[in-house]
Amino acid sequence: MAGGIVAHACLLIGATPSPLPPVTNVDPVAAEAVDIAPEAPTDRVRPGIRARQFDALVVQVNPGAVRAPPPEAFPQDSLPVPDRYRLADNLGIKVNRFDPYHQNDLKGDRPVKGTTDCFVALTGISDTVVEPRSFPIPVGVQTTERPGSLDVFGRDNAFVFSQTLLFGGSIFKGATAFKPPEIELRGTFAYNVTYAQVEERRILSVLPARGPHRLSSFFGVQELFLDYHLRNVSARYDFDSVRVGIQPFSSDFRGFLFQDNQLGVRIFGNRDDNRFQYNLAFFDRLEKDTNSGLNDIRQTPRDDQILIANLYRQDLPVPGFTSQITIVYNRNHERGLHLDANGFPVRPALLGDLRPRTYDVVYPGYSGDGHFGRVNLTTSIYGAFGEDRNSIFTQRPTRIAAFFAAAEASYDIDYLRVRVSGLFASGDNNPYDNKETGFDAIAENPLFAGADTSYWIRQSIPFAGGGRAIAINNRNGVLNDLRSSKDEGQSNFQNPGTILAGIGVDADLTTQFRVTGNVNHLWFATTEVLEALRQQARIGHDIGWDLSVATIYRPKFTQNIVVRASLAGLVPGNGFKQLFTNQARDSLYYSALLNITLSY
Repeated sequence: MAGGIVAHACLLIGATPSPLPPVTNVDPVAAEAVDIAPEAPTDRVRPGIRARQFDALVVQVNPGAVRAPPPEAFPQDSLPVPDRYRLADNLGIKVNRFDPYHQNDLKGDRPVKGTTDCFVALTGISDTVVEPRSFPIPVGVQTTERPGSLDVFGRDNAFVFSQTLLFGGSIFKGATAFKPPEIELRGTFAYNVTYAQVEERRILSVLPARGPHRLSSFFGVQELFLDYHLRNVSARYDFDSVRVGIQPFSSDFRGFLFQDNQLGVRIFGNRDDNRFQYNLAFFDRLEKDTNSGLNDIRQTPRDDQILIANLYRQDLPVPGFTSQITIVYNRNHERGLHLDANGFPVRPALLGDLRPRTYDVVYPGYSGDGHFGRVNLTTSIYGAFGEDRNSIFTQRPTRIAAFFAAAEASYDIDYLRVRVSGLFASGDNNPYDNKETGFDAIAENPLFAGADTSYWIRQSIPFAGGGRAIAINNRNGVLNDLRSSKDEGQSNFQNPGTILAGIGVDADLTTQFRVTGNVNHLWFATTEVLEALRQQARIGHDIGWDLSVATIYRPKFTQNIVVRASLAGLVPGNGFKQLFTNQARDSLYYSALLNITLSY
């Protein structure tokens, strides 16, 4: 090593290295500077190994020179720079505004020009849905598409095309790599065009003259809020923040009770190095557009308020599992008549007694998400307790006492994930007493048992013969709640309830391609409400088998381009056949879906 040092020093001064005599009279100060001892031991040699001969150590003695600073004068880990953005500039990193995964001024990677901690992030999404499907379609009361037809149910084929464009952006201040933003202003706006076609009249519009097809468009505001950082409460940036405006919120991990973008105020934060998170939120529900489901800010907000408080604890009861306790209060005092965009009444629902309904309901609940060893588990349990001031059967005030439980467990085997799902929502087994025991959510959107790949969750089945403009279940919902609309209607706690048991498999065949299959069996928990409304005795509990398969393709290994295709079918059980005996050939109802999502 000493020879190498000598050679390097010679090259620096332009001379040829040559052997030097041993150095004597070493300056102790110079020796200390190069971290050597004045006399190095020469007798510490392994037995049987010949001692190596080293070149003599060369120490430059320069009297009067300033000593080099000690090592502790220099940083050991890193050298400070003004910010990472100028460092990127000096390294020659180029900006490409059309590439969301590299340095990009439009994605919040660099501060706004003239600032050091103010950023802009823009988002654009195109969501395209093509969906042929079939479901029991009732024949119109006044007229039909096929004159001379006397059947209660007509042809069951339908088709939907929906194109949604979302444009959003946020301006925020603060170094968000390790702490929340100090202040953020965000807006997301959506424009939707929908074309729908069925084979019967007075299904898509209350006016029979409008025919069996409909083209509609709508512009909605999905996000428009201000997020303000109130304070930090620890050195690790545990914090309290407040968010005001139209904002997304989910009351649990899978969207069983309330998942929506609504107008509200939310205070949230964390404690104990993010082991605890909390939310305290109040929402005043906005009206929705009937055909697109987007927020309609042109209308007066509903007389329907929601107060939510929840607390999350990570690693409870075991590391890797998060527990959540929730309490939700829903106050609905909507008394007037409300028609949807197609002219159908949705409040009050045309079910039983047609007088307006008001109710107050409290939902206490527990949810968990995580894993126990190699078993992944998601679960939610809710109760619903309160008062309905006008029962649709007795016109008297009734007590609400209903229950809900759902769980999904999965196990990973190499590239496969095997899932088992179970759900129970209580039904009302005596519609004429003073108690309502059918569970209903506020605004469900469950990511469960195949989600919108499932036929039953994806489609809405009209409850013909027992009510007008009423559905057994609602689109993107699993509960058999007999309400007019999930978006615009009221909750209904006099319903038959729901039981689901299912199994599914997710196969990641490549990093770009996933295949999912689901088999679910569904039942009505009770049928007394159905029998009373249809005046039909002994309706069976069996809804049927829900079978589905889906593929997801991500050609760029990211979420920027996602192509999803699915095919689902419902094999009706005895209970379903007794409600919908439309055609003998309809032994299978289908739903095909092609969904293309492009994101920036």
